[in-house]
Amino acid sequence: MAELPFITVVMPVRNEERHIRETLLQVLRQDYPAERFEVIVADGMSDDRTPEIVAGLAKEFPNLREVRNPARRSSAGRNAGFREGKGELFLVIDGHCHIESGSLLRSVARCFEKSGAQCLGRPQPLDPPGLSGFQKSVALARASKLAHSSESLIYGEFEGYASPVSNGAAYRKEVFSKVGYLDESFDACEDVEFNYRVEKAGLKAYTSPSLTVRYYPRESLSSLFSQMARYGKGRRRFVRKHPAAFSAELLVPPFFVAGILVTALAWAGALFSGVFVIPAALLSALYLLYVLIVSAESLRISFRNGFAHFKYLPFIIFTVHAGLGWGFIREAFADGKG
Repeated sequence: MAELPFITVVMPVRNEERHIRETLLQVLRQDYPAERFEVIVADGMSDDRTPEIVAGLAKEFPNLREVRNPARRSSAGRNAGFREGKGELFLVIDGHCHIESGSLLRSVARCFEKSGAQCLGRPQPLDPPGLSGFQKSVALARASKLAHSSESLIYGEFEGYASPVSNGAAYRKEVFSKVGYLDESFDACEDVEFNYRVEKAGLKAYTSPSLTVRYYPRESLSSLFSQMARYGKGRRRFVRKHPAAFSAELLVPPFFVAGILVTALAWAGALFSGVFVIPAALLSALYLLYVLIVSAESLRISFRNGFAHFKYLPFIIFTVHAGLGWGFIREAFADGKG
């Protein structure tokens, strides 16, 4: 490699005062010439100390700057960074990540050079240091095939050419002229939708564990449910915009949630008519099987990682399924009203 390529790191944030200082320092202190990279924080109108923290660090690091993102959504923040950046290569890092490697930027440059790809993917496990017991359980559950897409690469260690849809996070500048920017109507799954267009444009993508960035998992069932509901909503918008991307797997969570309601209605009907007893019993048997499967997977994970996790795991897995299903259903009903 001759002269190192100029890299723009784009960080879309909103209210990230807890983690952004440490995340920024892990980027700004990379083993990469400061004159060959910049960090653009696209702030979505934070009302905490995020802008103050960024401004303070910018006094120490001239290659850090902030741009405003009045639309607030991550999609708009990414676009702001992509448009403002002067890089040959663009890397997206969120404001609540942990970067273990001090050579991440060098790895980005090296992977682009050796692969000839236009897009790079990376693992994004949920296991940074300093997690609570509950957060560790969330990380373990989300890494399970039972609580994550079977096609996703974000918890794997695969290196090679692969679809960018689940984990694309770095791009050559020419990608934007070929496929455009992110769809700012998305407030979840905006990266999935963009990476789908990258793939459909025939652009080459490469993924490597040397690019791993670790994310902080949610700290409660309620915040996890809200996150999953956003993802479910984003999934529905994604397949609405790209019907060819539809897969039967996307329908499992909404059918799971709808089935709970149907089962409850069937048992309510059974109180008045024996006709509903058999359907109610059959549906209940399916959900009993679900409980057994979730319990077995929770035991498997706990056996490998410690039985202290078992008190959380079944509830976390259920919350993931219920949140995804609820978000998908709500967005589908919004389609009908529109």
